Amino acid sequence: MSQARRPISAEGHRKLNEEMDRMIRIERPSVIKEIEIALGHGDLSENAEYTYAKEKQALIETRIRDLQERLAASEIIDLSNRVVSDRVVFGSIVTIEDLDTDDKKVYQLLGQDEADISKGVLSIDSPVGRALIGRETGDVVEIKTPNGIRECEIISIK
Repeated sequence: MSQARRPISAEGHRKLNEEMDRMIRIERPSVIKEIEIALGHGDLSENAEYTYAKEKQALIETRIRDLQERLAASEIIDLSNRVVSDRVVFGSIVTIEDLDTDDKKVYQLLGQDEADISKGVLSIDSPVGRALIGRETGDVVEIKTPNGIRECEIISIK
């Protein structure tokens, strides 16, 4: 069964690779040492350090598998040589204005592995991302939010 490709910027791909490398080269050997030290303390039935280290090891191994799957499914989109478009596409930085509140927000649309609302980065698969993709400056879009549907105008696209 082939997995759907997940778009990601070169920078996002590099960060995932760095995290996986750190998990394999630093975190995994570190937790193995913790387990060996805990084993030296004897009775495992009352050994909290051993239990904690084994749980930590399971979390690390799960994260490594998750990162491997994400990287295998990712399709790097080179943002540096993209054709300039009047439409919102992957990598676009979009300024929108809420027509009810006049609030302006700036978002960059990237892949789900890069989304970070605190940095203004949204996934193209998010409700806002899906509403904006393919649209042009001046378009009014309806965005479904937990508080209902919001109408927003696209002010600019970079």
